[in-house]
Amino acid sequence: MKHFLSVQSCQPKDLVQQALQLKAQPWAYESLGKRKTLGLLFLNPSLRTRLSTQKAAAQLGLNTMVMNLSQDGWNLELGNGMVMDQGASEHVKEAAQVMGQYCDIVGIRCFPGLQDASEDYRDELIGQFIEYSGRPVISLESCTRHPLQSLADMMTIEECRGTNPKPKVVLSWAPHAKPLPQAVANSFVEWATAFDCDLTITHPKGYELAGEFSSLAPVCYNQDQAFENADFIYCKNWSSYTSYGKIIGNHRDWMITLDKMKRTNQAKFMHCLPIRRNLVAADDVLDSNQSVVIQQAHNRIFAAQAVLKNILETQQGVGS
Repeated sequence: MKHFLSVQSCQPKDLVQQALQLKAQPWAYESLGKRKTLGLLFLNPSLRTRLSTQKAAAQLGLNTMVMNLSQDGWNLELGNGMVMDQGASEHVKEAAQVMGQYCDIVGIRCFPGLQDASEDYRDELIGQFIEYSGRPVISLESCTRHPLQSLADMMTIEECRGTNPKPKVVLSWAPHAKPLPQAVANSFVEWATAFDCDLTITHPKGYELAGEFSSLAPVCYNQDQAFENADFIYCKNWSSYTSYGKIIGNHRDWMITLDKMKRTNQAKFMHCLPIRRNLVAADDVLDSNQSVVIQQAHNRIFAAQAVLKNILETQQGVGS
C-alpha cells in the first residue's frame, strides 16, 4: 500500500481481516515502525481519529508528531502562481516538502468549505501533499471521504453479522444542528458495496449524495420502509449536495428512535461519533444493547494499525 485515500487504495476484505487479527494481537508487530516517524496534521477537531491513530502507531513502534495546523501553524496557500499578499503565510509546496523531510508517513485531516462542490471534491490539500511530500499519505478524513472510519465500520459489521451471508444495511440520514460534510456517508457507501451487504440509503428528498456515490445503492425516501427487517442501521447526517452545503428543511422526525428500531431485525445501531443525543438519535437507542457505537470507536485503533502496518511493509519491500 502506497497511500490510503479510499476503498480503491487497498483490498478491502483482506484489510478488514488484517485489522481483526491485529485486534486479537495488537503488539505482534511492535518493532515494525522502530526509528520511523508518523506526522499527523489536523486542520479541524478530532477525538477518535487523533487518539486511535496515535495508539495504533505506538503499537507498531512508530514515533508520532501531531500538529493542529489551525492553532499551531501558518495558514496554507494551495494555489499556484499566487501573489501571497493576503492571509496565507506559507505555501503548501514548502510545508509538504518539509513534513516529508521530518516524517516517514504523513496523515492529514481536513474538512470541506461546503461553499463550492467542485473545489471541495477536488481534495486539493491531500493531493498536493502526495505530490510534494514524497511520503505515503493517509487520509484521516478528506473533503469527500473518511476511509479509516469506513474500515472500522466494516470490521464492526464483520464482527456482528454472525452467519448472515448478506446482511441488510441501511445508511440513514438524521437531523443535525449545522451543515456537515458528505464524507462519512460517501465513504461508507463505497466500502459497504465492496462487501457482501444489501445496502439501502434513506434520506429526505434533496439530500442525494453525489452521483458517483448515490449510484452505488438504491435510495428510499421513506425511512420506516427502509428500516423494515434491517440488520444494521448506520445513522449519519450530511448536508445537501445538490443545494451544496445547505440544510433543507427541519426534518426532526428523521431522528432515530427505539420505535423505529423495532421495525428492524434487532438491528445493530451504528454511528461514527460524536453524536448529538436526542437530535440525531434518542438516548434509549444509544444506551440500548443494540448500539455498537463504542465497539466501532474501539475498532478505529486497529483500522489505523492495519493501514500503517501495510504502508510500513511496503516501505520495507514486503508489502504491496
